[in-house]
Amino acid sequence: MPVSGDFKVSCKYFSNTLFIWFNMKSLYSVLIFLFTTVNTILFAGNSYIQETENPKGWIISTNNSSYKLIVDNQDYVKPVFYGTSANKDIPELPQSITEIPYRGGMPDKLPILEVTFPDHVRDLDLQFVNSEIIEIDNRQTLKITQKDRYYPLEVVSYIRVLPEFDILEKWITVHNTGRKGDILIENLQSGSIILPPDSYELTHLGGRWGAEFQLYETILTPGVKTLQARDFKSYDTPAWFMLRPKEEKDKYRGTAYFGAIQYSGNWIINFETFYNQRLQITSGINFWDTSWSLKPGESFESPRLIIGYTENGSEGAAQNMAGYVRKTILPEKHRNQLRPVLYNSWYATEFDVTEANQLKLAETAKEIGVELFVIDDGWFKGRINDHAGLGDWTVDKNKFPNGLNPLIQKINNMGMDFGIWIEPEMINPNSDLYRKHPDWVLYFPNRKRTEARNQLTLNLAREDVYQYLLESFTQLLKEHNIKFIKWDHNRTLSEPGWPVVSPDKQKEVRIRYIQNLYRLIETLRTRFPKVWFETCSGGGGRADLGMLARMDQAWASDNTNPIDRLFIQYGYLSALPANTMVSWTTDGPADNSLDFKFDVSMSGVLGIGNDLSKWNETEIKTAKQKIALYKELRPLVQQGTTYRLLSPFEGNRCAIEYVNENADSAVVFCYNMAELFPNGNFNERGNSNLKLLGLNDEKNYQIELCGHPASSQPEHSFNGEYLRKTGISWPVYGPEKGMIVRITEK
Repeated sequence: MPVSGDFKVSCKYFSNTLFIWFNMKSLYSVLIFLFTTVNTILFAGNSYIQETENPKGWIISTNNSSYKLIVDNQDYVKPVFYGTSANKDIPELPQSITEIPYRGGMPDKLPILEVTFPDHVRDLDLQFVNSEIIEIDNRQTLKITQKDRYYPLEVVSYIRVLPEFDILEKWITVHNTGRKGDILIENLQSGSIILPPDSYELTHLGGRWGAEFQLYETILTPGVKTLQARDFKSYDTPAWFMLRPKEEKDKYRGTAYFGAIQYSGNWIINFETFYNQRLQITSGINFWDTSWSLKPGESFESPRLIIGYTENGSEGAAQNMAGYVRKTILPEKHRNQLRPVLYNSWYATEFDVTEANQLKLAETAKEIGVELFVIDDGWFKGRINDHAGLGDWTVDKNKFPNGLNPLIQKINNMGMDFGIWIEPEMINPNSDLYRKHPDWVLYFPNRKRTEARNQLTLNLAREDVYQYLLESFTQLLKEHNIKFIKWDHNRTLSEPGWPVVSPDKQKEVRIRYIQNLYRLIETLRTRFPKVWFETCSGGGGRADLGMLARMDQAWASDNTNPIDRLFIQYGYLSALPANTMVSWTTDGPADNSLDFKFDVSMSGVLGIGNDLSKWNETEIKTAKQKIALYKELRPLVQQGTTYRLLSPFEGNRCAIEYVNENADSAVVFCYNMAELFPNGNFNERGNSNLKLLGLNDEKNYQIELCGHPASSQPEHSFNGEYLRKTGISWPVYGPEKGMIVRITEK
């Protein structure tokens, strides 16, 4: 009988450690030895999830982190440790908090599961049933099944491993296994995580309309810090966070934990710090004014919570998150494709769209190198301003007597694809749809229907509303050669009433709305797989992982001022990748040069929103040159690793670097927001040089200042070590100026 490779590894381990065993001096060392021995016997293959015994449990590993769980002698599943893989073999004492903290017993934790049973008991008591290691989308996943010790509630938790990003995904499914009686879910979040005791600094994003993705930092003191959305918008606090021990200050080294919730409705992230510096993080759907009636035989699944760990500081957290989104979250069809350069006609024509004025703009767009021409608001029936038309998704015959197809054909003949703006979830009271179905909106009886931007919100929780929207946009895409959809969502949520359903469904409306929103997008994508989709929400109000799992890119802000954009885009790149960050040039403000506007917009997905009919030959030439350069650099920007070298939040400069996978090519976008001294000023590192990262120390590189004549270019090359340690002279002089630096292996 042949000896297995795993058995040989185990025998070798025993022989190598026998001497160590006899020389152990302390009980602590004995415990470490036993724990490690058991793990090695049980796990000698290439698995990221190890089962352990005595106590029963699991070690879930990524490239640099470990998450340890045990089942105690009372059948409670408890977390033991989450952090560096260097500590994975230390048998720390288990936490008092269970892996799924629930309402029941002592109130010494933030619960992520709260239910009321048919007999009005509000107390849970979960016990371990079984576990298995399965694969979900080719990723190892730990599935743990628990059940209430008395009532017919089964709770299944999942932990999916993405080792190369040092990320775990956590989510929960609950089942009513009884034959009669509904179980009322009053709170079901996606997961809880306990961090090692320490004093932590929280970094998160905040802002408002026009100032999205601003970075904020705060020390977590005893108590609860909450980030949340309650109105379907995430202007104030996008659903992302990062935590570091407060003594960790290096951007590129040191411990950092990070995470996000993959949900586009109302969500919540809680951080509870205890006096002993234990930190519990919980996140999931925000059940504020929400509940779910779980009927016999039915199940409910939470969205996924993303938890990550890195030893490469805040930049490592941003890079891991960006890689994770770019390579696993974005829809697979366009995931690895370069995003096209687009032109959007909104700022040129607003609601006054006609075939003639759009073709005039398209001719210039073609000349400068645009690949995708997009008509924004104003193309559909009755849409002469924002007071009417939303909901009536047919072409306005007054503006387009022959329909859209002649215009689309002419734009296609110019070599450009055609795209269009829609706002499916909203309705104007001045519309045929509202006059026919006033009950299709969210509302409460005996209460005013609050309008915002002259709009009400369609109740997408309704099946008839879902079917109407699906049919409307299926016909639009079926009858026209549309290759791009800009999906907008302008107003916040109010009066979330659904009076025609039974009382047990009244407070399910928000969740059912998002379920049908996802279903609508997914069905349209399945029917029209070649169409690109962009999420927009009155700016950056819905740039989240839930939408980006179904959309190809995101509109980060309605604010296109290039100085403001440096702050918005730097914050955006903390949480999301550059190939999702849409950035336009526009006509204002007048004191910013077109060169500078392009330099800022080229660090993401380039779009142009200027009124091209007013451009002179010099502006057309500038745009043509910049777009041609962007197309050369686009693979680096959209698919490279991001290094945020200088933060606009910390000085008057900003620098973003993108490096390709082989480290043989890079590009750096350098910006002066202001200039305090003649001929430059010092950065926060104390000198006027810019140190480059991500390059190979042993390779030689040529530096090119894009747009400068060859005679002004450096005449010699630098190796990667020199560029990392010494850097290059800061290449930008003067306020509100930019410079694009290309680095290529020589």
